[in-house]
Amino acid sequence: MINSQSEQSNIIRQSGTNGTPPRSWVSALIGRPLATADAPHQTIGKAVGLAVFASDALSSTAYATQEILIILAGAGALAFSYSLPIALAIVILLAIVTISYEQTIHAYPGGGGAYIVARDNLGELPAQAAGGALLLDYILTVSVSISSGVAQIVSAFPELIPWRVAIAVAMVLFVMFINLRGVKESGLTFAIPTYFFVVMMVVTVGVGLFRALTGSLGPVADPPHLVVETLQPVSLFLVLHAFASGTTALTGVEAISNGITAFKEPRSRNAGITLVWMSAILGSLFLSITFLANHIGAIPSEEETVISQLARTVLDGRGPLYLGVIGATTLILIMAANTAYADFPRLAALIAADGFLPKQLAYRGSRLVFSRGIIVLAAIASLLIVVFSASVTGLIPLYAIGVFLSFTLSQAGMARRWWKAGHLAPGAELREAGSVLHYDRRWKLKLAINGFGAVCTAVVMLVFAITKFHDGAWIIILIVPILVAGFFAIHHHYKHLARGLSLENFGAPARIARHRVVVPIAGVHRGTLAALNYARSLSPDVTAVHVSIDPAEAERLKHKWEAWGDGLRLVILESPYRLMLEPLLDYIEGLAAQRPPNQTITIVVPQFVSRTWWHSLLHAQTAVWLRLALLFKPGIVITDVSYHVE
Repeated sequence: MINSQSEQSNIIRQSGTNGTPPRSWVSALIGRPLATADAPHQTIGKAVGLAVFASDALSSTAYATQEILIILAGAGALAFSYSLPIALAIVILLAIVTISYEQTIHAYPGGGGAYIVARDNLGELPAQAAGGALLLDYILTVSVSISSGVAQIVSAFPELIPWRVAIAVAMVLFVMFINLRGVKESGLTFAIPTYFFVVMMVVTVGVGLFRALTGSLGPVADPPHLVVETLQPVSLFLVLHAFASGTTALTGVEAISNGITAFKEPRSRNAGITLVWMSAILGSLFLSITFLANHIGAIPSEEETVISQLARTVLDGRGPLYLGVIGATTLILIMAANTAYADFPRLAALIAADGFLPKQLAYRGSRLVFSRGIIVLAAIASLLIVVFSASVTGLIPLYAIGVFLSFTLSQAGMARRWWKAGHLAPGAELREAGSVLHYDRRWKLKLAINGFGAVCTAVVMLVFAITKFHDGAWIIILIVPILVAGFFAIHHHYKHLARGLSLENFGAPARIARHRVVVPIAGVHRGTLAALNYARSLSPDVTAVHVSIDPAEAERLKHKWEAWGDGLRLVILESPYRLMLEPLLDYIEGLAAQRPPNQTITIVVPQFVSRTWWHSLLHAQTAVWLRLALLFKPGIVITDVSYHVE
């Protein structure tokens, strides 16, 4: 007697394989495939983490000051003096957001940032709003940073202005290919440019501050012409408008909280330290650049960036150091896109795993990165660059409102989390999807920090939406709800599909009592006989069907059938209007209408397989068209029998 355990072991068997993927042009381009077991070795430390996740935030120092000045220029050059107080207010906001996200990193060591925090504490709708806003922001990060990097290049080499869009798209694709090689490789590749930028900017602002304090720093020579269409007075609206433009300096602060899982253990500690490093560097450079730009009288312009004017004034012309600054700035702006390439696929994978985006986005590619998300990001960002002609000023109004929405939802979710922690009994724990919650005796302080952060970022978001509405922010205000609606439509489909596939209360599957097989034939030949033999192995009830558009050809087919049909039924459908597919579909639908509940109709289609792929273009592909036409018909199965022609 065989026991049930032995029977089970014979039914289910598990086998490993030592096979490796074959080499191809893809592996030559992005590197050899990595095994799943290699995942722990693809994590990064703090130094590389700063290059991967902080380049977006650090790069904003290259254009945030300029965007403030562009708005203030509406009131004339005298209004530029307001840029430093505005920058100081933005740095204070940066400190608030940094403290808030530092708490998020330790509370949610699994990563996910605003999306996971909102999902666990505020519900699905706020979570999808945060997710959609962040995905949009990452797309815009690539478009804005690459466009800004190209603006640095054309500032130094004006003859390249007509090629700015092509150069920008080429850079998007370059960063895409680097990221397809994996997080660790992309981090090591981009670490040197990131630190090169930090060193060059520290040298530039250091020399600039020294010269400003010693009185040897004069105004910028030959500044671009200040273009003001309509001069307006300095007003609260103008100042808030400039403040909103300058808050683009905060984009990217949340990136580390989304990518905690990319860090080596202890993940939370390493990610938290990297966040503090990033914010300190960002705040210092932003304030220094704004002060120096105001001191030298830099003019915001599409022809020459503020960074270019600052560098050639501080460093006395367009010498090697100037070119080093421009080169470093261009590189960091391109590296800023790398932050989005690191976070967009991870966030899209989280949303897809929850069933709100296509499941394919949750699958890792051959290099243990979410390859599909990387490619989608590159495609949409390139499209935006083409539509907006790689104009930073044109793209900026679309930027930042999404990230401030995610800031607000994240901080509100964290405040809600601390409230829940404060109402747990000491020693008790609450398990949630993204973390485990314990009683925290400092919950009131933490709630106050995150609550204050939520209020501040909500106010900034409203200011941004109002002041930038006519400049293009209305597009994002419209797109985010549409995205969220799309997320829920996808989720509804997956839930409906799960219910339809569920085995709960299903019982035993119905047995097929009768199997009816239909074989469409164009003629009688070897491929036809192979399909008929396969059809007879399925059921004795086999019918061959021929659509006749030529009576003479139909007669020849009848004579061949008498010799080779082996007694099977042949139905010839007359087609006076020379239609091929429609009469066949009408015949099959007629059979389906009379089909008993326990009968399955199988359509067996002969298919020729030639030696070369392009030969398939010379055939009718009947099986493909039948599948498309009968896809939604229940009880019908379509299969093709391949006949290889040598």
